[in-house]
Amino acid sequence: MSKTNAGRFFEDYAVGQEIVHAVPRTLSGGERALYHALYPARHAVQSSDEFARSVGYSEAPMDDLIAFHSVFGKTVPDISLNAVANLGYAEGRFLRPVFAGDTLTATSEVIGVKQNSNGKSGVVYVRTRGENQRGETVLSYVRWVMVRKRDLASAPPQTVIPDLVDHVAPVDLPIPEGLDFTGYDFALAGEPHRWADYAVGEVIDHVDGVTIEEAEHMLATRLWQNTAKVHFDTTARPEGRRLIYGGHVISMARALSFNGLANAQLIAAINSGAHVNPCYAGDTIRAWSEVLDKAETSAPNVGALRLRLVATKGRAGGLRDADGKYLTDILLDLDYWVLVPR
Repeated sequence: MSKTNAGRFFEDYAVGQEIVHAVPRTLSGGERALYHALYPARHAVQSSDEFARSVGYSEAPMDDLIAFHSVFGKTVPDISLNAVANLGYAEGRFLRPVFAGDTLTATSEVIGVKQNSNGKSGVVYVRTRGENQRGETVLSYVRWVMVRKRDLASAPPQTVIPDLVDHVAPVDLPIPEGLDFTGYDFALAGEPHRWADYAVGEVIDHVDGVTIEEAEHMLATRLWQNTAKVHFDTTARPEGRRLIYGGHVISMARALSFNGLANAQLIAAINSGAHVNPCYAGDTIRAWSEVLDKAETSAPNVGALRLRLVATKGRAGGLRDADGKYLTDILLDLDYWVLVPR
């Protein structure tokens, strides 16, 4: 028998199955430095210990997406090694800050399965939680992924599609303990815009663009220990090209959104997200945001904005055609909550 692992295929998943993922990961300042080298990330809370202390932290936390990518990467060998594509996210909540020195582990529960009509693949839904070394859940989220079948003749499972909420309610938004924006320094943060300055329906063009390079996206994907074949092996997809890891697109769009949302310091929740069209090396990513909702929080001078963050190869504001289908230029449609000073 082979000692190597070819990964799970669609027929290997069953609703209720719990999967403990290897390998624990201790984060350090190295991850922060590499993250900031790969993306134009400049939010002040995650960049400066002193700024972080001024708003209630003991030190600068890791960028929220560092925690997300680290946990996500652990799930890949068990969930999406044989994936055709990662399709979407829901019910994501960033429950506790992650600091340098924290060790993260990940566990997933299969909550849904549905075979595709072509009989060659199916969609697997999992709820993943990441924990620190104290057993505290730092984040949880649902994602669904299209996975190849090993045996095309195998009988399809009973379809189970989880009932997911449309968005995380404002009352359920996790607020870091001690967070206080009363003494917030807008000059050091980079922009003067407060919670009250944003209006529901407002669209913000983040102006800048970044062209994706092969070396950078593969370095980023390795950094998160993401082993999905489609990101490295040109024979893993019929067009013979490496697919850019969707998280790379999320981080790039989030970093680009600094221009216009510099004070959107912390991600509180991911309501939904879809990788709409494939992204390849050579594509130039631009980003725009739409304000979907606003909410007050119980933390001193802290408000919440619900934003749609769109990564595109096209113009700001464009999303769907006359038939309601996503434009071919759209790469990411992400609905999330951020915390901003009031």
